[in-house]
Amino acid sequence: MRRALALCACMALAACVSVPPQPQPYQAQAEDLRLSGRLSVQVAALNGARAQGGNAGFELQGSAKAGQLELSTPLGSLLARARWSGSEVLLQTPSDERRFDDLDALTRELLGEAIPIAAMFDWLMGRPWPQAAHLRRPGDEAGFRQLGWEVDLSRYEEGLILARRSTEPEATLRVRLDPKP
Repeated sequence: MRRALALCACMALAACVSVPPQPQPYQAQAEDLRLSGRLSVQVAALNGARAQGGNAGFELQGSAKAGQLELSTPLGSLLARARWSGSEVLLQTPSDERRFDDLDALTRELLGEAIPIAAMFDWLMGRPWPQAAHLRRPGDEAGFRQLGWEVDLSRYEEGLILARRSTEPEATLRVRLDPKP
């Protein structure tokens, strides 16, 4: 009886914070990237504003031109779904649906600072983004600097990617990729 009540309570809570069903599914392409895992983003406080960030499970598919990112709680409830294409960037949350001009505008609205989503597709594959210059970090063959971020790939084989921006506001992005099947 206790288990049944606990299960019902968990399902009721999950229903309160889930994203509605997807109206137009993202159309995956054969060459699309498909990754999942956990991510954490922290943006430091600046000029009296509070620090922002959070962590979530994620499923990412697509490319910088068209794709979808789903964020979920540890129990698997969908918190948010972002979809983008050449014509729109859409964010669905349990409370609303919003459109943005581009992915930078979406991350700036959510975190107070733009995160380079287009470059992240390559960073998650363990390489610099080809659309911008990069420098290898001195004495570190596993990392590089790009777009003002230090990307540490020293534990990439374990599925861990760490990116830090030291200019204000400082930001840290940690990604733990699920093992590939």
